[in-house]
Amino acid sequence: MKLRLAAAQRLKTVLAGEHFTPLGANDLADGRDRALANRLITTALRRQGQINVMLADLLEKGLPARSGSFEAVLRLSLAQLVFLPDLGAHSALFLAVEAVKRDAKARHLSGLMNAVLRRAQANSARYGLMDDALLLPEHFTTGWTAAYGSNAVAQFATTLTEGAPLDLTLRDNDPVLIEALGAEPLIADSVRLEHRDRPVEALPGYDEGRWWVQDAASAIPARLMGLEAGRSVLDLCAAPGGKTAQLIKAGYKVTALDSDGTRLQRLKQNMGRLGYAPIVVEADAANYDPASPFDGILLDAPCSATGTFRRHPEVLWNRTARDISGRVTLQQALLTNAFRCLAPGGTLLYCVCSLEAAEGEQQVSWALDALPGLELWPIAAGEMKGLEQALTPEGFVRTHPAMSPGSGNAGMDGFFVARFKRTR
Repeated sequence: MKLRLAAAQRLKTVLAGEHFTPLGANDLADGRDRALANRLITTALRRQGQINVMLADLLEKGLPARSGSFEAVLRLSLAQLVFLPDLGAHSALFLAVEAVKRDAKARHLSGLMNAVLRRAQANSARYGLMDDALLLPEHFTTGWTAAYGSNAVAQFATTLTEGAPLDLTLRDNDPVLIEALGAEPLIADSVRLEHRDRPVEALPGYDEGRWWVQDAASAIPARLMGLEAGRSVLDLCAAPGGKTAQLIKAGYKVTALDSDGTRLQRLKQNMGRLGYAPIVVEADAANYDPASPFDGILLDAPCSATGTFRRHPEVLWNRTARDISGRVTLQQALLTNAFRCLAPGGTLLYCVCSLEAAEGEQQVSWALDALPGLELWPIAAGEMKGLEQALTPEGFVRTHPAMSPGSGNAGMDGFFVARFKRTR
């Protein structure tokens, strides 16, 4: 019951628009309870589109208003009944009814909960055969189909239900460490663990700082800076520090900037574990005014994060056109200030973990028109060994969740990368 209540509370916040953070030891002390609670939550989120259809079928009058935890508990229970049958139907019904009885705002709906779940149980076989196309919102799939093709979008749905494996970037190439991790090499210094049986902190090499967690797509931009070692590089919006670590590894003098003090603390902890020591600055990236310009700037701009839906399925349903429009405006402000902070002859890398052209290709067109002296520096095929398919005719990098990095299995974050030079 405790894990059910904790899962319902966390899911409720995500349904209200919050970012999903897995339950930790402070939420549930027992590791097995945490694993089960997080499995329930992520299944409910990954299957949200299909569960929406179930709710419409099961609730003739729709979800009750001002009903406390009712919706969250119901979604968790539907996820268990239909998609996690190994957990048992009886516990799904019993715990759901008991959970809403403990909520003063929902206890009057315990009878409705019981009736709805019994109907769902009777129809679970039919619900289990629902089209996977329902997993992705139509307002995204229309544009994605035009951009990436129907086959890729069908694979998006598969990667959504499977979730994301664990990708790591290695501090040093070490075949012995790769074998100890049970990892498979992907591209460059990225490796992948398809399965693991322990927390990240318990994996070989963690305490020694021999790797950091970083999706294979997220590791691409920093490799494309193209400067000589020793040059000064600014990592804008740097936390939690994966790209900062890459830039230091490449031999640059790195300044890591972020406006969020809490996230910067995490960056400092990560750098300490890795044995790296960037200059760390807490400031607004849109207004930062350095004492001298930088030779290179990497801007991983705040975005819709639609490319991360394998790990954060809530973005599919929590992002609106208005959200994306607001991020586009912010990205333009950050690009403008990044240009101001860049020395003539310097390199600017712009990237977003978004599948939306408005945050990627269209921002390149805007930047080239709005920032005189900024020119596109196309990325070459030789710089994308093992992932040439991600290179566009214009010289951008565009990855998506149906792509295979190197010889790895399909699946990586959706990322867009463009590279510029400041000519004056």
